[in-house]
Amino acid sequence: MDLIPIEIIICLLCWSFWLSPFCASSSNCLLPGKPLSSRSTITSDDGTFALGFFSLSSSSTKHYYVGIWYKNIPEDSVVWVANRAMPIADPSSAILTFTNGSNIALSDTDGQLLWATNISAAGNSSSEVTGGEATLDNNGNFILRSSQGAILWQSFDYPTDTLLPGMNFRITQKTHALQRLISWRNPQDPSPGNFSYGADRDEFLQRFIWNGSTPYRRSPVWKNFLEVGQYIESIKSTIYIILQAIDDEVYISFGLPAASVSSLVLMKMDCSGKMKIRTWNSNMSKWTDLQSEPNQECNRFGYCGPFGYCDNTQPIVTCKCFDGFEPNNKQDWTAHRFSQGCHRMEALKCGQGGGFLNMSTMKVPDQFVYVKNRSLDECIAECTSNCSCTAYAYANMSTKVINGDETRCLLWIGDLIDTEKLIGEGENLYIRV
Repeated sequence: MDLIPIEIIICLLCWSFWLSPFCASSSNCLLPGKPLSSRSTITSDDGTFALGFFSLSSSSTKHYYVGIWYKNIPEDSVVWVANRAMPIADPSSAILTFTNGSNIALSDTDGQLLWATNISAAGNSSSEVTGGEATLDNNGNFILRSSQGAILWQSFDYPTDTLLPGMNFRITQKTHALQRLISWRNPQDPSPGNFSYGADRDEFLQRFIWNGSTPYRRSPVWKNFLEVGQYIESIKSTIYIILQAIDDEVYISFGLPAASVSSLVLMKMDCSGKMKIRTWNSNMSKWTDLQSEPNQECNRFGYCGPFGYCDNTQPIVTCKCFDGFEPNNKQDWTAHRFSQGCHRMEALKCGQGGGFLNMSTMKVPDQFVYVKNRSLDECIAECTSNCSCTAYAYANMSTKVINGDETRCLLWIGDLIDTEKLIGEGENLYIRV
């Protein structure tokens, strides 16, 4: 596949929003000397988003937060929260304002700082913002700009549990820390919950859902520059996901073709542990899940144990052993307890013949070794010549603009963990037999 220029892709996708002009109306911006109180909100020019104080608690002891939400959606509408770890007890005593240091801060009348931007940490001088303003753009991004128009801080760089079209989500950590989407504690409590979503700490090729520090769900490994999801009839569109390099870091973004811009779609790390792609169904006045992972127990990380795989192609999704392998504990396997996995029925004898079992349409295992700048033949030779190599997979990535390499040779040493057989997607996994 030829490399698709990033400029063309970005033009095709709906996340390339035009930025609003400076304070096109007094209702869409926060100005120095004009703080925002609990009695007022900031609204994007097109009326899609609002920023202000909100509370979701149904108990007698309410907590209040500053956040961004869809203004015309009556439920599950909050997409960003500033002070999620430090709620406000009395909203009448709190204000959102510019500080003397030209940051934006949320504080109460007792002087307690509940949340603030940090322009200096973002590599900007606070003096640059003199005379500036903070605007809520039509894509849901709250942006602090200098009087010269430079972006000094933006909420898109500090996501909470939601990824919106137009947001660049950082999946490498060369200069900056990895970004995470962190779930709410529960549907009524936006404080940080147990589940989080982000890239592998060691390799940008895959992403995880974690339950605390434990892997809970792993995405398929990236196998190309542009990922095109299936056409979804309910929104009459295809969802695109791309990788792009910005200032020495790699980011993912998602969006819809421009013709589908009217469809409201977002990605959310749900408090139930599911990473969801959701759309707002205006006819039914409810959110619809276009995708939800993991969608069953078999899809959870490592559920089938070593050398076991989750077969999604059968009417009843369940764990199986690779050909030439059998369960380590047949009694447990029969009782649908799969964590002990499988073992080889015949031990490998290095250098004495043998070959590779080709498993197609697979989500390849975790814990791979990424060998760069290898052709397919060289990748096969890398595994064949190493008696400890248990499997390999190969893909032409077209990612030279990302990391200088357009090949992806993956090798596995030891057990194969967290493998699935998929329907209509996936790649070839070659297992040593």
